[in-house]
Amino acid sequence: QVQLVESGGGSVQAGASLRLSCAASGLRFSNCGMGWFRQAPGKEREFVAAINWSDGARYYADSVKGRFTISRDNAKNTVYLEMNSLKPDDTAVYYCAAGWMVAPTAAALTNYWGKGTLVTVSS
Repeated sequence: QVQLVESGGGSVQAGASLRLSCAASGLRFSNCGMGWFRQAPGKEREFVAAINWSDGARYYADSVKGRFTISRDNAKNTVYLEMNSLKPDDTAVYYCAAGWMVAPTAAALTNYWGKGTLVTVSS
């Protein structure tokens, strides 16, 4: 049974940093592209960042480029999202995503989802 468990969310003020973690189990992590999506209240889920399974290539939404960094540790079956210079617009539930042999840069490329962790950024 595949499980993706996010952690690290919380409430912070604008300008602060947070690091999200996603621990994966039940899948061959090294063959999965990993990513993060987010869903703000009243909005659709959107892509945030992804990292490829084969070459470690990274992809980012324009709204987070230069502020967020995705990384992975295959030895720990964990993917991270380092978020700096947080803005109120970053407030959302953040979901971990896994794609079999593909970087999950879109929902259609995602095979597994976590349950999400809430990030709230106040001004």
